[in-house]
Amino acid sequence: MFEFRGQEVRYGVVGEGTPVVLLHGTPFSSVVWRRIAPQLARHHRVYYFDLLGYGRSEKKAGQDVSLGVQNRVFAELLDHWGIDSPHVVGHDFGGTTALRTHLLDGRDYRSMTLIDPVALSPHGSEFVRTARRHEAAFGELPAYVHEAVLRAYIGGAVCRSLSEREMRYYLEPWSGERGQAAFYRQIAQMHDRHTDEIQDRYDEVRCPVTLLWGERDAWVPLERGRALAERMPHTEFGVVPEAGHLVPDDAPEAVVAAVLDSSRR
Repeated sequence: MFEFRGQEVRYGVVGEGTPVVLLHGTPFSSVVWRRIAPQLARHHRVYYFDLLGYGRSEKKAGQDVSLGVQNRVFAELLDHWGIDSPHVVGHDFGGTTALRTHLLDGRDYRSMTLIDPVALSPHGSEFVRTARRHEAAFGELPAYVHEAVLRAYIGGAVCRSLSEREMRYYLEPWSGERGQAAFYRQIAQMHDRHTDEIQDRYDEVRCPVTLLWGERDAWVPLERGRALAERMPHTEFGVVPEAGHLVPDDAPEAVVAAVLDSSRR
């Protein structure tokens, strides 16, 4: 456990070797790496954590869990771990956090593997825009309605159907009174200003980048991925067939292969 300004951030470390850090996105947690971290740990020391306000990390009223704070959390975690230049893998908001930490906090990486990152403005689905405007109302939904909303939302991130066990992995952190409030809190704090701050600076990225995109991403379409790749130097762009936004679930082998390839260059 790491304490960030009086708030608990939960993390784990497995394996030995050159460091690789995994950053999840929203509305997920580090459990998204459950098929990936063990494979990478055969070759690397792998660090993973739950973003502030997500997963098993602390959730509380009045908390800042926006992208504007997550890069500071990550920068301080790197100091806590004593890591200077890791390979970094980020999915969705995790990719955005990796970019913000690199460009705004000056942290260097050996490589970045970005998986469907939310890195260009404007962003946010129709559901996100609606929930953002009505945080209090959504926070008061009956628990069974909230769960139905979550199931539909998360189910839209994958091409294949998640098993009930897999779905529960993603539902559990957002369940109960505290979890439900935390879910709509993080949506309410989504704002284009956090991508506006960096999206004109992608030509300043100082490390090799591999950009993976789910061919059937219904949240952030493939065209956005191609547009992002054009803004970044030293970028290899790969399309993952039969994968939606949640590529680590639809095609974990593609993520493992891309990270191992990047780490060997």
